Amino acid sequence: MLSLDKFYHAAYVLKSVLRRTDLVYAPELNPEAEIYLKPECLQVTGSFKVRGAYYKIATLSDEEKAKGVIACSAGNHAQGVALAATKSGIKSLICLPDGAPISKVEATRKLGADI
Repeated sequence: MLSLDKFYHAAYVLKSVLRRTDLVYAPELNPEAEIYLKPECLQVTGSFKVRGAYYKIATLSDEEKAKGVIACSAGNHAQGVALAATKSGIKSLICLPDGAPISKVEATRKLGADI
């Protein structure tokens, strides 16, 4: 069950790795509603996926971290896992499909993952 304490804990854990992304008011999308955008494309990995990957890896036990992590992704989640694992000092193996964009493959590799 999610609790407010867990949200605060996640914010604390993620504070050192995430970029702050403010809400951007976008009245032109619908003049009859207050719409705000959260530009998670500004994160270091280019998406919000780093949030879940980093938090999960940060909360692994030492025994689990010693085993490393494996993920399957075509790009954004792969980069989040690679960054989180590297910053946590653990090995990561990322399985990408043959058709994954080379830019995603190279970005994931640069973040420290074995591909």
